[in-house]
Amino acid sequence: MSDQPSEASRPPEQSPEAGTQQQQQQPQPEPEPQPPAPAATAVPDQAVKTSATAGAPSAGPGNPWQYGAGAPAARNSPGDGATARLRPPAPPLIRPAVLWSVLATAVVSALFLGDGLGVNLLIVAVPAALAAFFAARSAGRRLRPWTATWAVGGLALLAVPALRDAGWPTFLAVVSAFALGSLALHGSRSWLGVLIGSLGLFDSVVPGIIWGVRGIRVRADGSRARWGAGLRTTAVAVVLLVVFGTLFASADAAFADLLGDLMPDVSLGEGPWRIFLFALGLAGALAAAYAAAAPVRWDGITVSSGKPRGRVEWALPLIVLNLLFAAFIALQLVVLLGGYEKVRAETGLDHAEYARQGFWQLLWATLLTLLVIALALRWAPRGGSRDRTLVRAVLGTLCVLTLVVVASALRRMDLYVDEYGLTRLRISVAAMELWLGVVLVLILAAGVFGARFLPRAIAVSAAAGVLAFGLLSPDGLIAEQNVQRFEARESAGIDIDYLKDLSADAVPALGRLPEPERSCALRIIQREVLHTDTPWYATSWGEARAKEILEKHPVQGDGRDCYRLGTDGVRDGYEPDDDGYDPY
Repeated sequence: MSDQPSEASRPPEQSPEAGTQQQQQQPQPEPEPQPPAPAATAVPDQAVKTSATAGAPSAGPGNPWQYGAGAPAARNSPGDGATARLRPPAPPLIRPAVLWSVLATAVVSALFLGDGLGVNLLIVAVPAALAAFFAARSAGRRLRPWTATWAVGGLALLAVPALRDAGWPTFLAVVSAFALGSLALHGSRSWLGVLIGSLGLFDSVVPGIIWGVRGIRVRADGSRARWGAGLRTTAVAVVLLVVFGTLFASADAAFADLLGDLMPDVSLGEGPWRIFLFALGLAGALAAAYAAAAPVRWDGITVSSGKPRGRVEWALPLIVLNLLFAAFIALQLVVLLGGYEKVRAETGLDHAEYARQGFWQLLWATLLTLLVIALALRWAPRGGSRDRTLVRAVLGTLCVLTLVVVASALRRMDLYVDEYGLTRLRISVAAMELWLGVVLVLILAAGVFGARFLPRAIAVSAAAGVLAFGLLSPDGLIAEQNVQRFEARESAGIDIDYLKDLSADAVPALGRLPEPERSCALRIIQREVLHTDTPWYATSWGEARAKEILEKHPVQGDGRDCYRLGTDGVRDGYEPDDDGYDPY
């Protein structure tokens, strides 16, 4: 959504330098004492750049990764504090369409969220998104490409709990969906804006409730007759549905079953919990609508650029670091590409021990390299085109070398998984390392094409990674890899003690195991899937598929054979003389 009320207020496109000259040639108007509209109203991109260039210390054109000519900031007039610069004017009176959408969100939250997570999160999110859309339109904001990207991405992430039974990818998806929804409402661009804007919805909870109460009071005073008619109509409709629905359900058992499956099972004992969910949905929808109508300009929080250093002082430590990376990578190419026998000949370790020895160090090296790049950009020389070329050459080389380190770390993980199998920790850190490689590629692209979209691009890549991680079903991948490894070499055994704690997403792969391994791996999952009465809106597709498989082919025996499985020989990642199981 656009932060400006109309396109007519957008100034013509101009460079930051031209905007600065124009400000020097024309006198600035005095700020109006009441209300501080120029400070509160969001300004277009070019105007933001001009304001940042004129009123904040500029980093100059020498930094190729710099966002524009400076960090985005609202125009700072004398006497304006941080709050006046960040907060917009009060939104218009809440509209009936917003109120009805908020009420619908609260009702479906109370009815559906009390039984677990599944497709019900999407059901709750739809009316909340409509409330935000109607509130934004009433405030004059328009849908913009980045707003649509955040909104669609957030709704797509809510498909993960509808598809997967595993709790850990569901948690990541729900948190990421909340962050994208908050960004869609605030429309942040800068580093701090994207970081704080992803949590900015919390700031609108109390103002949103006050805004909603005030709007209801004003509209109720002016239209008592309409509100009374609406309440009477709703009450009559509910009575008719209850009476005739009860009659039809008692007349036909099939209709009663259908009605029972569709309608939530709400008992009087759950009253306090349902009331809490109603209040939670009401407050959340009001906060979203208020943020859409009056978003806080988190981009107004700026951090001044560091003092530029001389070329030699800045570049020499980074060049030494590049040489160290190059030497390490040369050894990696010789050892890792030489095959398993080369690993043993060069290090005296087998390939799995060699991989376990270095993966975590390479992961930390990647993280620290990103920190080094951020600090180097802060103090990079900014004198002209030569400085820009120097920064691009030195940091670009460091990014490329770090990408090779990422590839080496992933290769080590592949060696370790081939020996000991896949676990949740191993697939999680491997996915993290892969995403860090994507971040490095984005930084390289920003050095060539400009860093205007870099903060938002990294946020999109993180959300896309979480979405892909959930849709690929990590528990299903873990089970599939371990089963394939067991089928290829049964002498290696299979860790039933670990696999039996996976979610229902692992049932299709674990169902291919021979007996008694199959029944031992699925016994706990079958107890959780078949003996729970979860309604349709709180049941994931993975759980429904597992239930279908286990109903056709249930587990066998009483579990006595399971005690000897995994206790003879070497478990995956465990040796008898070790102190304990290696979670890595």
